[in-house]
Amino acid sequence: MVDSLSLPSLFPSSSSSSLFPRVVSALRAAGCVFAEDEARLILSAARTVGEARGMVARRAVGLPLEHVVGWAEFCGLRIAVDAGVFVPRRRTEFLVGQAAALAFALPSPRAVVVDLCCGSGAVGAALAAVLGDAELHAADIDPAAVRCARRNIGADGAVYEGDLYEPLPRELQGRIDILVANAPYVPTEAIALLPGEARDHEARVALDGGSDGLDVQRRVAAAAADWLAPGGHLLVETSERQAARTVGTFLAAGLSAQVVECDELDATVVVGTAPGEVAAPSVGTALSVGAAPSVGEASSVPVPASACAAGPRPRPA
Repeated sequence: MVDSLSLPSLFPSSSSSSLFPRVVSALRAAGCVFAEDEARLILSAARTVGEARGMVARRAVGLPLEHVVGWAEFCGLRIAVDAGVFVPRRRTEFLVGQAAALAFALPSPRAVVVDLCCGSGAVGAALAAVLGDAELHAADIDPAAVRCARRNIGADGAVYEGDLYEPLPRELQGRIDILVANAPYVPTEAIALLPGEARDHEARVALDGGSDGLDVQRRVAAAAADWLAPGGHLLVETSERQAARTVGTFLAAGLSAQVVECDELDATVVVGTAPGEVAAPSVGTALSVGAAPSVGEASSVPVPASACAAGPRPRPA
């Protein structure tokens, strides 16, 4: 690892031609596997040599790259991510695709969408971009995450601070068409096994799912029927190992349940449906989230179209 006190010597001049190889060298010395890619991102984000030096120093001591540059790419959007806030994962793009496909299949022209445990608001912002005219609400218990979500979602929806459903407007009860919850699902004892970038630099509340990883999912599912519209859907990201227990949680809450997976993204989503008149469409026809329209601060690098978006493979619960 590079000693941050030695980093100024890596930037003896402000010549742009000399910065890139020096940044790459510093990042490689710190153990960054994708040093060239990270160097490009840091130099594109830094406004001065001094700022670049500070970014390299923070990355060298283990801060997530997204916290260093202040944003993460997600579904073709540039999502603001402040220090300590959960960094949206690529696998969660699959959750967005599943939710968008279900929303487009609804008879209502304007879906009511709620993003619980919203973190930075990445899922809600991506759904707003894809759907165009959704009634979007999001909530998280972490104040730092809520501040990020409000910036990322902006005028496209309302963001509330509080525990799960508690801060949501009561008039949403019985009206939600699409309820997404990327709730924490890492078992408490497994937190210590996570990479240091997550373990040491993301909020514990965004990672810790309790003794078996399903504590928050159980609470989300238990109250979902009170909030979902007839035929409305609850979508939760989980792991392949935990999927069967997540399904059991959904069934116990009165929802039907189906598991969909994407090998390419190592993503597993459980889709629950409330009783009612709206028939559940096949979740195997997910929207390609790589085709999300560019809104606001869109990344100039499009998300590659995922093979999973074209045809995830449903399997029996």
